[in-house]
Amino acid sequence: MKVRDIISSIEEVAPLSYQESYDNAGLIVGEYHQEVSGILICLDVIESVIEEAIQKGANLIIAHHPIVFKGLKRFNGSNYVERTVMMAIKNNIAIYAAHTNIDSVRGGVSERICDLIGLQNKKVLSPIGGDLKKLVTFVPNDHAQKVREALFSAGGGSIGNYDSCSFNVEGEGTFRGGEETNPFVGEKGKLHFEKEVRVETIFPKHLKGKVVGAMLNAHPYEEVAYDVYSLDNNNPQVGLGMIGELESEEDTIDFLKRIKEIFGCGCIKYTNINKGNIKKVAVCGGSGSFLLRNAISAKADIFITGDFKYHEFFDAENKLIIADIGHYESEQFTRDIFYEIVTKKLPNFAVHISEINSNPINYL
Repeated sequence: MKVRDIISSIEEVAPLSYQESYDNAGLIVGEYHQEVSGILICLDVIESVIEEAIQKGANLIIAHHPIVFKGLKRFNGSNYVERTVMMAIKNNIAIYAAHTNIDSVRGGVSERICDLIGLQNKKVLSPIGGDLKKLVTFVPNDHAQKVREALFSAGGGSIGNYDSCSFNVEGEGTFRGGEETNPFVGEKGKLHFEKEVRVETIFPKHLKGKVVGAMLNAHPYEEVAYDVYSLDNNNPQVGLGMIGELESEEDTIDFLKRIKEIFGCGCIKYTNINKGNIKKVAVCGGSGSFLLRNAISAKADIFITGDFKYHEFFDAENKLIIADIGHYESEQFTRDIFYEIVTKKLPNFAVHISEINSNPINYL
């Protein structure tokens, strides 16, 4: 099993195209064709994690946080980033990170927080725009279903919790083949009229090659007429943060105590309790203060995330409760997500979850 095979299982769930512009997700150290002897999953790659990988015989580390965010100009071991990268290279250990891309997908970091809390009716808090494309093609009536099935199998036609979505209109197409053609219907050199179905479906842009390829392989025509349009619609299945509802209202203090226990928080920093009970909950793994306005607009009772700065707490303005549970605390279960993705594809492979607590923050 090679590094590229492991990576593909993760990127099928969380494509790199979903990472934020500032991010550095992907293969950071190592080669795609490198054979993998074992995998170590962690939140942060630090020197002790490299040592753990060596001890466990793992030569691929899958992390949530990229060890390299900015360009490294020197490798002289002057800081932990340089030392960690140097140690990985010396020991032929590859490092891969899935960061904001795994934050942005269903089943990712924020949805895992929702599930741990017990939220229902979950929705993405800040859906991304410009991710969807529409494919339109024209197919002889008798072959329309075959083409539709190919499109759906390649990932086209999914809208929310619905799949196999398409729009179909019957019409009549015309064409005339030249002397070097071998038309599926009609005769070369003669104008032909054919009863056709206009098939439309949508897909996320990272699947363009796969969807178009599937359509071309299933289509009976020698030359296929099709269009691909970029859409401005938001993709409700992709984006940062999530919001959902508790099955029943909970007393606010009791709810905060439950959150503290679930996430093992040293403390929770929270704003004025202006609501006696909690029902609607917004969440974001990691640093989520940028989504405060989204949480307020969605009428959340409480917003759970990490890394709020002092003055940002004022921005709650008694419209909701901010609960800062800590960056590490909110993302620690990302390791379980990676483990589930990899072991589902490779059930008998040596996959370890790091035993290192990489949280640099302690509480007294």
